[in-house]
Amino acid sequence: MTKRTSAKYKIDRRMGENIWGRPKSPVNRREYGPGQHGQRRKQKMSDFGTQLRAKQKLKGYYGDLTEKQFRRIYAEAERVKGDTGENLIGLLERRLDAVVYRAKFVATVFAARQFVNHGHVTVNGVRVNIPSYRVKEGDVIEVREKSKQMAALLEAVSLNERDVPDYIEADHNKMVATFVRTPGLSDVPYAVVMEPNLVVEFYAKN
Repeated sequence: MTKRTSAKYKIDRRMGENIWGRPKSPVNRREYGPGQHGQRRKQKMSDFGTQLRAKQKLKGYYGDLTEKQFRRIYAEAERVKGDTGENLIGLLERRLDAVVYRAKFVATVFAARQFVNHGHVTVNGVRVNIPSYRVKEGDVIEVREKSKQMAALLEAVSLNERDVPDYIEADHNKMVATFVRTPGLSDVPYAVVMEPNLVVEFYAKN
């Protein structure tokens, strides 16, 4: 098992939830946490614990971002006009690796980061290898010609476990996707409940 796959399952076990909704998640078999004390009865969580967990879950979902990266995105969400929680979701969904994942060019968000890193993607015809690159509405994301027959890509496109959301238009014959609009929380097809409002509360107090 690769480090990334084990990291992905570790996040699921730690949260006690199948946060990506994948059929192979260990949480589908065991809902308790990892380690010898994982089966102990859960104590009622404090407000701080609930807020921290909401932050860790959202941060983990997008490929286990570092605290520094996540805090920077949060600070930007706070500066923009409007609801900070909604802004945060919008900024996270505009990451290039998130768009590649949503367009179903890859099976997981971790694979999306690697896919972008390895230079398999162009944005408006220009090769971009930075997973955190922020796409804009109307941007066209395309898999490079020489990468279109990759087995992992063809396998991901055929997976039935999730659909492409309506804020992205994807053509799997041409391996092209267009980022139509920035989504709000209710538009994003999370497999579990995400609570960006608790993330806002966490950073407001800490």
